[in-house]
Amino acid sequence: MPGRLSDEVVLVTGAARGIGRAIATKAAEEGASVALLDVLADQLATTTAELEQSGATVAAAVGDITDEDSVRRAVAELAKALGRPITVLVNNAGKNSYADATEMTVADWDSVFDVDLKGAWLVARSVLPAMIEAKHGAIVNIASIHSQLTTAGMFPYAAAKAGLVGMTRSLALDVAPHGIRVNAVSPGFIATDLLEEFFDAIPGARETALTVHPLGRIGTPEDVAEVVCFLASKAAAFVTGANWSVDGGLGIRYA
Repeated sequence: MPGRLSDEVVLVTGAARGIGRAIATKAAEEGASVALLDVLADQLATTTAELEQSGATVAAAVGDITDEDSVRRAVAELAKALGRPITVLVNNAGKNSYADATEMTVADWDSVFDVDLKGAWLVARSVLPAMIEAKHGAIVNIASIHSQLTTAGMFPYAAAKAGLVGMTRSLALDVAPHGIRVNAVSPGFIATDLLEEFFDAIPGARETALTVHPLGRIGTPEDVAEVVCFLASKAAAFVTGANWSVDGGLGIRYA
């Protein structure tokens, strides 16, 4: 049976590890040609080789999503390698932040927003012309539970992710007339390297997290990938401008 993403070309940023890697793997399983973009060259090569060994149609590029020239080159390179323009974009690349609002520098602030917000716009800007011309496409932005609920010690990560959700809604309205859908997914606690960074940075966070999830466990990258690939597919043809939580019910708790 054809997969949900047959005939799609799916670009995943931050694809070398964690959630991005799981999304790329699931998209390939669903029949997509997969384009991988990351700054981590060695890990990207490993992920690419594993996908190739599974029989997936895959291309990879090392690039920096915060640099518009790098984005432009990478998108062109990937589309050329796969023989078709990008039809689905998953803006997954992200950066945690644990700053003091009174002490962080402007450069520190910019480094967070460059990756978590500006980079998503730069990649979307690069792939949208082809989507608009084809009147077909989908974008899924990986936001965070921190876009709605947050904790002390995560400044200004919540602001950047809230901005990404706002960008999702705004962009969804602008491109809807062209048959393009834009949605966000907000993971909660997902077993990734970034979560380990969070647990290491916030005293007691690990112990608290293991006790407060209604479903009684930490999520997996594959949990997120399933939802992302659904939203990218025709099965979600009437869903746009939405922000889907993948948090094990954490966001519905009163306390």
